[in-house]
This record gives sequence, structure tokens and C-alpha cells, in this order.
Amino acid sequence: MDHRALFLVLPLAALLTGCSDELPQPQELPPPDVVSIAEARALTTNEYTQIEGFVSVTPGTFVTATGDFGFAVQDDTGGIYVSLYDELKILIGAKVRVIGQIQQVSKQTVLVTNASGPEILQGVEAVTPKDVATGDVDESTEGQLVRVKGLVSKAIVEDKPYGIKAYVDDGSGEVEIYVCFKGDKPLIDTTKLTKGTAVEITGFAQQYLDRYEIAPRGTADLVLTPPPSP
Repeated sequence: MDHRALFLVLPLAALLTGCSDELPQPQELPPPDVVSIAEARALTTNEYTQIEGFVSVTPGTFVTATGDFGFAVQDDTGGIYVSLYDELKILIGAKVRVIGQIQQVSKQTVLVTNASGPEILQGVEAVTPKDVATGDVDESTEGQLVRVKGLVSKAIVEDKPYGIKAYVDDGSGEVEIYVCFKGDKPLIDTTKLTKGTAVEITGFAQQYLDRYEIAPRGTADLVLTPPPSP
């Protein structure tokens, strides 16, 4: 069983009162107000919320590691992973509105929704990665698209069938690069990640238990760069 998979069960509330044979009619609750992603991330577990933002990771990109068809959204205040168990097609940069429930999965903040949750809005915006030091990939960057530059610091470690671990360090501290699979191939060419190679890596900053990682989305997220000057 995938030790990284997001197995989430939403609470089901049912209220049966008295001895009547009639069940109470379900009440339609108004949707929660739209808040910034930073405000949504600050909510407590199980709270419902609504966000708007632009897609930085398309649905299903990390399915081999997460076990779902989730995607990522960000705005000017932050980013968040949206857990989704129904496959949808949403393009990078699309503007979306999502209603869901805040959960903590392997210590990562996620917004759990369903197929009717994401609504595609008018507008498209290029989501540019935030340049950060390898040692600064932490809670402050979780959920965002980030970019690091540095040297591959050790040999890759296979974590099949879920992914492959690589490591990059720019001198500020090592960060793990978690490469998921698409089919039977990793999303980036991990054969290029030999120890000592200078690279630029773009990806989704995520948390898994007590470590923070960067998850590349595809081949364009790996760039070989000239080695730093001595």
C-alpha cells in the first residue's frame, strides 16, 4: 500500500431525533465566503472554506505518490494542495474557485473537495515560481511553486512505485526533490541528477511528515546549469 497516499474520509453528519418515522430534511448551507489562500491555510482542521486562485499544478500530476487526482492553486498570499478523487482536466494558469474542507495529511495542509468543487472562472495567469534557497523550503513556502539552484548532493534513492528521491544543496542546506512517476517513467530525467551536477529545479513545495520537499511537475522543471565559479 502506498505509504504516501492521501486516504481522507470526510465526516458525515446525520441527525435523527425523536421517534418519528420522518427523517429531517437536509438543509442547504450557503457557501462560505471567499478568503485568501493564506487565510484558508490558517483555519483549523475540518473547517469549510472557499478560495480562488490560479492553478500551479494540474490535476493528477502527483497521483503515484498521493493516490488522488489533486492539483495545486495559489494566489498572491500563498498556495495550497487541493485533494480531489475524481479526475478532471484543468490547465496550468487557469483561474478556479474551490470549496472544500481543510485537513492535515501527513502534516501537510490540504483542501479536500470533490468533482463539483472546482469551478473554472474567466481569466488565466502565468504562475511564476518563487526563487528560494534550498535551506529555506519550509512551512513558509509549503503549497507554493518554488525554484531552487544548487548542486546534486548525493545519489538518487528509488522509492518505487511512488517516486524517486533526489537531493540538492546550494550551501544553505539540503532539500529533497521528490520525483513522481507518469506511467512507469519519472516526471523528470533523474539520470541527469548525478552527484555534483549543477541544476535548477522548479516544483511544488510540499510537506511529508517531518520533511519538506520539492515535487517537479514535468521535464521543463529540470534545467542543467553551469557549475558555480570556484
